[in-house]
Amino acid sequence: MADPTASTLPVTPPEPASPGYDASAITVLEGLEAVRKRPGMYIGSTGPRGLHHLVYEVVDNSVDEALAGYCDHIEVTLLADGGVRVADNGRGIPVGIVESEGKPAVEVVLTVLHAGGKFGGGGYAVSGGLHGVGVSVVNALSHRLRVEVRREGHVHSQDYRDGVPQAPLEVGEETDVTGTTVTFWPNDDIFETVDFDFETLRSRFQQYAFLNKGLQITLTDERPQHTGTEDEITDAVAAKTAHEADGITEAGNGTPARTVVYKYDGGLVDYVKHLSSTKKVELVHPEVIDFSAEDTERRISVEIAMQWTTAYSESVHTYANTISTTEGGTHEEGFRAALTTLINKYAREKNILKEKEDNLTGDDVREGLTAVISVKLGEPQFEGQTKTKLGNTEARTFVQKVVGDQLADWLDAHPGEARDVIRKSIQASQARMAARKAREATRRKGLLESGGMPGKLKDCQSNDASESEIFIVEGDSAGGSAVRGRNPRTQAILPLRGKILNVERARLDRALGNAEVQALITAFGTGIGEDFDIAKLRYHKIVLMADADVDGQHITTLLLTLLFRYMPELITNGHVYLAQPPLYRIKWSNSPHDYVFSDRERDAVLAAGQAGGKRIPKENGIQRYKGLGEMDYHELWETTMDPDHRILLQVTLDDAAAADEIFSVLMGEDVESRRSFIQRNAKDVRFLDI
Repeated sequence: MADPTASTLPVTPPEPASPGYDASAITVLEGLEAVRKRPGMYIGSTGPRGLHHLVYEVVDNSVDEALAGYCDHIEVTLLADGGVRVADNGRGIPVGIVESEGKPAVEVVLTVLHAGGKFGGGGYAVSGGLHGVGVSVVNALSHRLRVEVRREGHVHSQDYRDGVPQAPLEVGEETDVTGTTVTFWPNDDIFETVDFDFETLRSRFQQYAFLNKGLQITLTDERPQHTGTEDEITDAVAAKTAHEADGITEAGNGTPARTVVYKYDGGLVDYVKHLSSTKKVELVHPEVIDFSAEDTERRISVEIAMQWTTAYSESVHTYANTISTTEGGTHEEGFRAALTTLINKYAREKNILKEKEDNLTGDDVREGLTAVISVKLGEPQFEGQTKTKLGNTEARTFVQKVVGDQLADWLDAHPGEARDVIRKSIQASQARMAARKAREATRRKGLLESGGMPGKLKDCQSNDASESEIFIVEGDSAGGSAVRGRNPRTQAILPLRGKILNVERARLDRALGNAEVQALITAFGTGIGEDFDIAKLRYHKIVLMADADVDGQHITTLLLTLLFRYMPELITNGHVYLAQPPLYRIKWSNSPHDYVFSDRERDAVLAAGQAGGKRIPKENGIQRYKGLGEMDYHELWETTMDPDHRILLQVTLDDAAAADEIFSVLMGEDVESRRSFIQRNAKDVRFLDI
């Protein structure tokens, strides 16, 4: 039988281990006792997000090796038995004895929290992953783990069960290559699911490859393909899914490809090209602007790539030590400040912006801009455990100066393209003014009833936003059931009577002319665009409640597009939810009825019920709900609105760049990109309404 931890990683010439990365570089801070008791403190949750975090922590260690210049290939494999193997060709985790522990460094790294080459500064100048924290937590939360280190001329290996080494570190066969392979099997007693999502990992690893120029990352899925309905859907939707673009190589033979290889020699330039290509928009200037700078004394560097397009929304993504900073931070503040100041200064100097005209705002300047800002720091300061906002003050001043100097040089060297950029910004400014007039006209025309609320809103009695919820429903029929079934004290209902405008293809001023958009903005209370104020939010739960068919899902996507593009703070602050109405009611002759939410659950409940002696009447035993309006109000309350029994999915934004790409593909103009996306993801469809 083949060794499940064997790797096909290409052989690289032996690299002498760095004198700065040996056993003495491993610093120990504290023990590992609390991890199993409170896993959420270390990986965020025990749901799918936490499960995938395990893989990221191991891969982050390999990326640290790449950042240090010692690794150029990482191979991740989803094994058939549910395990994950991560192999790199870096220096290998040190195997010498850590004096304070009396154990090999690799064992300390795997069994002691906060033990790793990052702490103390001896091993890495720059580190993105928690390094040491991450891999020890992975060990603690896996029922089995195996580590192989190729270092100092031998293969060193050790096996663990539930975080405990099963034997001393074994010195095996000789080797002339270096690297580390970690294979782990998550503990299914701890995690809600141990089923890894290929697309989630694929998106993250493509991002890593973009951010680390020249690093090759291979993701392979060796798990058996799903069978039954999903395969039939796949065959129907995607006859051929082999896809090659932007450095991606996918191998497929009529079924979705399960291997991807990412390597981008252009780095961030390739990233910006990739992001712009998903939007089906014209480029304001043909070449991607890119520049970089480094301050070795302050241990900080920055890379920036940017390009203006004719899109109506900005697409600016920031990273610190390859970690996505979805909440921004000081590096983004520096970029924005320099960009706005510089564009206004240039526009004034060239007399493109007249003396009596107002300055362009940051939103004006960034409209249509696709940009990636990647900083690397010796001592990054992240706000919050999730590392989503950078706090280093030196990053702001450093990035601001670099952008101010180097982008100014580009503008001077490309006067024609610079004028096009400024004209685009002026058009955005004019649209912003038109949007403001549209809001004022809405108020003047009395489109809002007394109290300032839309007439169709059935508001709740409570004035406490923290306990108030608003359900956005499609049509008067469903709205009527929701109004009758709700708890009027805390639950408001806003029915939408027409299709909401697709804001992916329209500027904000046009969106504000849409009655449904107006109703949403007014009901939320926050305003939109430059007027947005999260403190004025009237409901801390915004629940999108649509039919479980294609039209319902389309409306949900339109709503999410509006929120993502113009009110992203509602998502990042955790206020947006998706209701999960049942798809079927199973009526039993001799038992209370069951509500189920998918074809698969229907089949399972039927099989279990009939095996237990339950009987289905000959007529109307199984009712499929095609819409919310088909439910009685008490059914809607019982299944979808009652806080004690309902299922709500919270909309989160873990990866802003991936979300940006998906919205551009699904809601933009590019039909081919949309078809390709559907083909690649058809296997994940649980229910298809044709």
